[in-house]
Amino acid sequence: MVQAQFHPLRIAQVVAETDEASSLVFELPDGLRDTFAYRPGQFLTLKVPLEGAAQQRCYSLSSSPQVDSALRVTIKRVRGGRVSNWICDRLGAGDTVEVMPPAGVFTPRSLDGDLLLFAGGSGITPVLSIAKAALRHGGGNVTLIYANRDERSVIFRDALCELAARHADRLRVIHWLDSVQGPPSQAQLEALAAPWGHADCFICGPGPFMDGAQAALQTLGVARERIHVERFGAPPPAAVPAKEQTPAACAPAALEVELDGVRHRLDAHAGETVLDAMLRAGVAAPNSCRSGLCGACMCQVTHGEATLGENHVLDAADREAGWTLACQARAAGSELHLKFPD
Repeated sequence: MVQAQFHPLRIAQVVAETDEASSLVFELPDGLRDTFAYRPGQFLTLKVPLEGAAQQRCYSLSSSPQVDSALRVTIKRVRGGRVSNWICDRLGAGDTVEVMPPAGVFTPRSLDGDLLLFAGGSGITPVLSIAKAALRHGGGNVTLIYANRDERSVIFRDALCELAARHADRLRVIHWLDSVQGPPSQAQLEALAAPWGHADCFICGPGPFMDGAQAALQTLGVARERIHVERFGAPPPAAVPAKEQTPAACAPAALEVELDGVRHRLDAHAGETVLDAMLRAGVAAPNSCRSGLCGACMCQVTHGEATLGENHVLDAADREAGWTLACQARAAGSELHLKFPD
């Protein structure tokens, strides 16, 4: 069975970005450079020892491939965030962390066109990675709408100023401060986004902000395939029993899975998830948290039906469009076809 592998990476530096956010800069041995090659907007999964057990969390890369020399993730303290707060309090330069290779589908297919980026708070992390890559390797214009609680909360303020000065002809940064203007409404986000409805759009931040930005773009008539949303769910405070499946969902099923342009035909055992069936068959399926929290294993049902267990990242529109999570999906019939994003 193919298993996701963690690798010990040494922290070269911890950078205080704001009073609440810090970046971990990793040393990457030459032998792991191919393993940790990544696309702008992807994330790393970190495993840390906490309260006598290993805890996994996903954190977006704020570094950008072929722009920054080192891997960097940026982590913000959150109320009740056990792992994030532990990392910010306990880890320093010289410490070693177990890290899984990059994953995630919140990444542009092309850097050549115009981009409209929405970020709220720490949602700037993958958005900055995308912006830096587009400005270095692409030719289009980049508009960033960045909302924060107040001026002290703005992560990467200096980096954004430097980017805006260096790419004055291509980068437009619009800062929104709740302390000055109140939280942005859908109508206000529509007004800001209206000139850029033709662009590919990327949204990351707190749930209400993302919902408002997504609704604004839909109202403006932006095609769904050009709206990309990155959601990371929070685990429940205590273990939640797996949802009971219907008898049909527990039956064996024939799976056809398209991954990287290759079709794989395999069988799923009774009650087995799509991801477990793929790994058991030796298919290197993308995955990370395996708990329905990160979206690394997102795939689309093209034939048949699937039940979905824990889901903290897909919204109703995603589900209606056929998206599911391989780590939580089980066939609801005798046959199920799925396609992973290219």
